Amino acid sequence: MKEVYLDYSATTPVKKEVLDAMLPFFINSYGNPSSLYKKGREAKAAISDARKKIADLIGASEREIIFTSSGTEADNWAVKGAAYGNSHKGNHIITTKIEHHALLHTCEFLADNGFEITYLDVDQYGMINLEDLKNAIKENTILVSIMLVNNEIGTIQPIKEIGKITRNHGILFHTDAVQALGNIEINVDDMNIDLLSISSHKIYGPKGIGALYINKKIKIPNFIHGGAQEYQKRAGTENVPGIVGFGKAAELAKENLAEHIEKLTHLRNYFVDTILEKIEEVTLNGHPQKRHPGNINMTFSYVEGETMLLYLDVQGISASSGSACSSSSFQASHVLKAIGIPLENALSSVRFTIGDFTTKEDLDYVIDTIVTIVNKYRKISPFYKEKKG
Repeated sequence: MKEVYLDYSATTPVKKEVLDAMLPFFINSYGNPSSLYKKGREAKAAISDARKKIADLIGASEREIIFTSSGTEADNWAVKGAAYGNSHKGNHIITTKIEHHALLHTCEFLADNGFEITYLDVDQYGMINLEDLKNAIKENTILVSIMLVNNEIGTIQPIKEIGKITRNHGILFHTDAVQALGNIEINVDDMNIDLLSISSHKIYGPKGIGALYINKKIKIPNFIHGGAQEYQKRAGTENVPGIVGFGKAAELAKENLAEHIEKLTHLRNYFVDTILEKIEEVTLNGHPQKRHPGNINMTFSYVEGETMLLYLDVQGISASSGSACSSSSFQASHVLKAIGIPLENALSSVRFTIGDFTTKEDLDYVIDTIVTIVNKYRKISPFYKEKKG
């Protein structure tokens, strides 16, 4: 049986070059970076090198990159730090209804602790309206947090324009760029970004390591207290192998970005066009052009998404219903509901995400399997039979 992995937005395999870069820091150069002897200095130098590679990928300076344990920690730190660090100015935060749960649950926590949260609506493609953002800003607004690329439907927000609005109002701007990193061009200065969350395991690096970009012009309170690591901003002995792996993954992503985007876009379009040609009553969710190059979120009417995922798994195909952080409980996606998709269609949606190791042959196998699934289950669907008369 053929095995095909199409869930690259959930996580990616570690590339061989990344693993090779990490191994010495498990076995030989295993020193604590805070130590003064050789092994410690080797580890510290490796961290500095990785930090620079990650900074280069997003157009930042080295000292603006602070390592975290994950994108979730980076989101928590950015939003809570900006909120409590600016509470003397106000208590109002603006975000959207389609953020990752790492952001939404952080906002829920802040709402329970005296902060006011505005959740912007999005259109049928998952795009915010810039006029809605402008109208939502109040005298006590201290932070806007809007993700760069949606993890479920792949829609890319107009981040540069959002950043201009926040700069003009003297408001901090945070973006969750976990899905964007390594998949679209990012330049924090050009995009007017103050805080940005990223994660290694989305770009063929190891799990358990992320980072928060903090613009050198701003200060937010520390999230973790203790030693003087990370320029005295995040305490704790550094995850040296993870940081090294993240740095190598960032270096590869920067070198291969144009080729990566071109390949994924081509394969994505091939997959979408072929599915739409072979199967009726299928809808592509998210923006048709302004989207993650490898994201395909589709609604297959009259076929339960959970059923399709289970059948795909039996055939060796890995896909998902949306966010990997919530897929263990199969329910209608908050993102699909926010873009106006009816409940029954939201429950008939599946997310496929293409990556560097995906081939056209893989997609042909998946397409043929999907056609078989849809035909099989529509034949026994009373709703489909009723529609066809």
